[in-house]
Amino acid sequence: MPEAAATKRSRDSVRNTLMVAISLSLVCSLLVAGAAVLLKPKQLQNEAEYRQRIILDVAGIAESDADPAIAFAAIEARMVDLSTGDYVDAPAVDKFDPIAAASDPELGVRIAPESDIAAIRRRARFAPVYLVRTGDEIEQIILPVYGSGLWSTMYGYLALEADGNTIRGLRFYSHAETPGLGDQVDKPAWRSKWRGKKLFDDNGEVRVEVIRGAVAEATPGVADDNAYRIDGLAGATLTGRGVTNLIHYWVGPQGFGPYLEKLRGNAGEIS
Repeated sequence: MPEAAATKRSRDSVRNTLMVAISLSLVCSLLVAGAAVLLKPKQLQNEAEYRQRIILDVAGIAESDADPAIAFAAIEARMVDLSTGDYVDAPAVDKFDPIAAASDPELGVRIAPESDIAAIRRRARFAPVYLVRTGDEIEQIILPVYGSGLWSTMYGYLALEADGNTIRGLRFYSHAETPGLGDQVDKPAWRSKWRGKKLFDDNGEVRVEVIRGAVAEATPGVADDNAYRIDGLAGATLTGRGVTNLIHYWVGPQGFGPYLEKLRGNAGEIS
């Protein structure tokens, strides 16, 4: 009897309890890690399909009863060298991660603080563009854009007419702005206000901006700047300013500016 009691005490010792707990933790960790590895390809596929739906939506060609993959296959994806505005064959669009590339010493560049109006610090040397064509002619150009809002980095797509200046739409697919305030960027009513606005003035300066308050009615006989103005976000001035800044950066000289300039100078085509 004393031996049995001693054995029981040994089994109930702190050491044995810790060993069981550690073993269980290791098994659970392996199961979780294994599940994450197995599910990663599916997660990446889901993310890619979601972004495709956003691109189709911002272009105004999404159809609720159509397969997004089939519709997206009609969009031409090209890679652009941001420094020259030229198309390049590598890296491949479907395997390119701009955020990872931005951190790569060879694929990314550091943005000087005075130029970093989007507050992203680094960017990739290359970026994809998505072309919607009617026959052989470009109808729309869709550009990936991102930058800091109030609380988060906002990732989205900007759709432009073939002139590279007239906006067709803006849609964010990822952000963490304040619910009920900054997340107004997702509201269809606000997004619709971008359609038809202009990026550049006659001198080629980037003018588009999210203002404070509502855009006023134009005054007859007075120069009208409303072509560049979008209603502000009530209670979310800093988010609106972030939207303005990221658009200015990505259509400016360090972003897609050289590409858009070539596009406008070559009647919508770049060799």
